Amino acid sequence: MTGGGRRDLRARLFMPTLVAARHNPVIRGFYQRLVEQGIAKMVALIAAMRKLLTLLNLMLKKNEDWNPEIA
Repeated sequence: MTGGGRRDLRARLFMPTLVAARHNPVIRGFYQRLVEQGIAKMVALIAAMRKLLTLLNLMLKKNEDWNPEIA
């Protein structure tokens, strides 16, 4: 089991990522592709969490709104 990273940040991103994996087409597609490849669901969710965090950081850096085309 790995526990690296910032625990507080992981805890705060878990539920938004779970919702995004169900309702956001970009994150949902990414999550489903991983699960179809045989990746465990929790591991795929954590990967989706990292993707979501990367996208959020990019949005903040560029001061842009959500754009599914660049995701």
